[in-house]
Amino acid sequence: MILQNDLLLRTARGELTERVPVWMMRQAGRVLAQYRAVRERAGSFITLAKTPELAAEVTIQPVDAFEVDAAIIFSDILVVPEAMGLPYEMIEARGPVFPQTVRSSADLSRLHVADAETDLGYVLDAIRLTKRELNGRVPLIGFAGAPFTIFCYMTEGKGSKTFSVAKKLLYTDPHFAHTLLRQITDSTIAYLKAQIGAGADLIQLFDSWAGILSPEQYRTFSLPYIKQICDAITEVPVTVFAKGAFFARHEIGQLDCQVVGLDWNMDPAESRTLVPNKVLQGNLDPCVLYADFAQIRTEVKQMLDAFGHQHYIANLGHGIYPDTDPDKARCFVDAVRELSAQR
Repeated sequence: MILQNDLLLRTARGELTERVPVWMMRQAGRVLAQYRAVRERAGSFITLAKTPELAAEVTIQPVDAFEVDAAIIFSDILVVPEAMGLPYEMIEARGPVFPQTVRSSADLSRLHVADAETDLGYVLDAIRLTKRELNGRVPLIGFAGAPFTIFCYMTEGKGSKTFSVAKKLLYTDPHFAHTLLRQITDSTIAYLKAQIGAGADLIQLFDSWAGILSPEQYRTFSLPYIKQICDAITEVPVTVFAKGAFFARHEIGQLDCQVVGLDWNMDPAESRTLVPNKVLQGNLDPCVLYADFAQIRTEVKQMLDAFGHQHYIANLGHGIYPDTDPDKARCFVDAVRELSAQR
């Protein structure tokens, strides 16, 4: 299928473009009233994510509402541990919870490397349906959680400020940690390749809890597994977004990925120096979208001036917050489109 808007793909491939492409992490979500209506109809987040027709509907909503340059499939990073044999629940106002955890080599017997078509077929069906309904309007981004981030949830059993249970295992039982990380990595590679086969045009890897590790731990327990995934995904461009891993930007820049995502604590000019040969993505503080329209435009201009208008994808430094005014999100997207075309 020929894309009507291939700006994001061309940028990710390192081509010069007429303006900066823009999309937002978590753009398909609670910021939109139409999403909340579908979520209510589904009855639960997990039902919504596992119903391809509904997942496709909410994936496309921000393309209609904001005219972003890409859709990202509506799903969750925790579908991978569930597919491996560790189901989770999504508790309102609390987040994901795993009734059982994996904390020892004996626990590993309950897991298996996920079979993408069998265990995650509902995501692949959602991708196929979304691609058909998008009809070439914009590219579709597929994604997964980076192995260490998934390891955190599988061992801790829930979200945490410190993930001390997960980190404890790195020190006390590194053999177990590496064994579980290898299983997650194998499952993730198979899953991402299946997403590409179903129609995903780009892939993003989210290492949401990278920032809780020391640089040495990150080099030991995260980077090697991200590298394995990047080396395996050769069909489409890959973005690596490691939140909080400011110390690993140079090493991430050495990976076989095309795009490096930055959070709002990572300086654009310094990042260009540390990652000179990659496309950069980011990194407006999501809280900027609480400001008035004039301030949002000012902040966007400063961001564009700092990154430059080539080899760059505009985004937030993390996911858009659910209480953001949709008109402010639209202002952000419009400002990127207008200001980056005026060079």
